[in-house]
Amino acid sequence: MWTHEESIEIAAKPAKIWTIFADVPGWKRWNAGIEHIELHGSFSEGTSFTMKPPGVDAFTSTLIEVQTDRLFTDETTIDETTVVVTHRIEAIDAHHSKVTYGTMITGPDASDIGPAITSDFGEVLASLKALAERG
Repeated sequence: MWTHEESIEIAAKPAKIWTIFADVPGWKRWNAGIEHIELHGSFSEGTSFTMKPPGVDAFTSTLIEVQTDRLFTDETTIDETTVVVTHRIEAIDAHHSKVTYGTMITGPDASDIGPAITSDFGEVLASLKALAERG
């Protein structure tokens, strides 16, 4: 198993960040690691989405936990490797939040692919912050 966690503070309420998270087609605006994305239903537990990063084959993930204004978790299984990413929003005060991406990867190549999968999380979180703070 391989784990990783990364956080950022954002000058926005959890509800504003949640609106950005729930707009799955809009993820391309703040995540350069997405060339194409399609949600197959509502933003709720059990719904899948297909995502294609630049230069890589598309893959399908499933939302396994969704708690409005608090968190969502998606799971992707490719061959014998499973990647679970939790996107958590915590209120710091009335106008600030902390967003944390927590990743757990299991499978024979977990420690090899983990750093590659999470290498852009800092940039993604910074772009999310910029979008949420724009007003």
